[in-house]
Amino acid sequence: MERAEWLKACRQRNETRMDTLISPIYDENWGGYINKTHLHMLNRLLDASPVGGSVLDAACGTGKYWPVLLERGFTVVGVDQSRGMLQQAQGKHPEVTVRHMGMQELDFVDEFDGIICLDAMENVFPEDWPRILANFARALHPYGFLYFTVELESEENLRHAYEEGKKLQLPLAYGEHGHEGYYHYYPSDEQVCNWFTEAGFSLLSTDEGDGYLHYLVSRQH
Repeated sequence: MERAEWLKACRQRNETRMDTLISPIYDENWGGYINKTHLHMLNRLLDASPVGGSVLDAACGTGKYWPVLLERGFTVVGVDQSRGMLQQAQGKHPEVTVRHMGMQELDFVDEFDGIICLDAMENVFPEDWPRILANFARALHPYGFLYFTVELESEENLRHAYEEGKKLQLPLAYGEHGHEGYYHYYPSDEQVCNWFTEAGFSLLSTDEGDGYLHYLVSRQH
C-alpha cells in the first residue's frame, strides 16, 4: 500500500471511530475532569490573553475545556472533524459557535487571541504537522498564543509499534502507531520545536504532566 493511500484510510478510520465509538462515551469516561497540568497551562494562556478575548478550540471534541473558557469571559469557537463530537459539544453549550472541519482545513485569518489544541495532535500525521501549525499561525492575531499538547510514549512501545507495523507491511515512519486499528503519532520534542519555529512561533513555556508534553507558544508577528 502506498503511504498516501494508507494515511487517507487512517484519517477516515479515525473520524469514523470518533463518530461511532468515542463520542457517545467520551464525557462519561474522560470528560468529567481536567488534569492538573492541562488546567495550569490553559490558565497561563488565558492570563496572557486580552480580557474577554476570543479562543479557537481546535479538535474541540465534546467541549471539555469550554466551561473554563466561558467562565473566564472568553468567546469560544470550536472545530472538529467528528460530527459526533460536535453534536455532543453543542448539546451542552448551544451558545458556542462550532464548525465541522479538520485542522488541516482551517481557513481562519487573523481572528483569535488564542488557540488551544489539547489531547489531539497524536492523531496528526508528520506530513500534516507543518500545515496545521501554519493554519494556527494564520488564524491568530499577531503575537497571539497557542497552547497544544503532545502525547508521550516510551521508546520501548515506539519500537514495538514500528516493528509490528512493518510486519504488516504498513508504510509507517518511526513514531507512528498503526497496527491495532487506530493511528497515533508521537514526534520527538526536538521535531515539535523545529516545526513550530518554522511556522513562526516562539516558545514561552513547556511542561510535562498527565502523559503529555505541554507547549505554550506565541506567534512572532
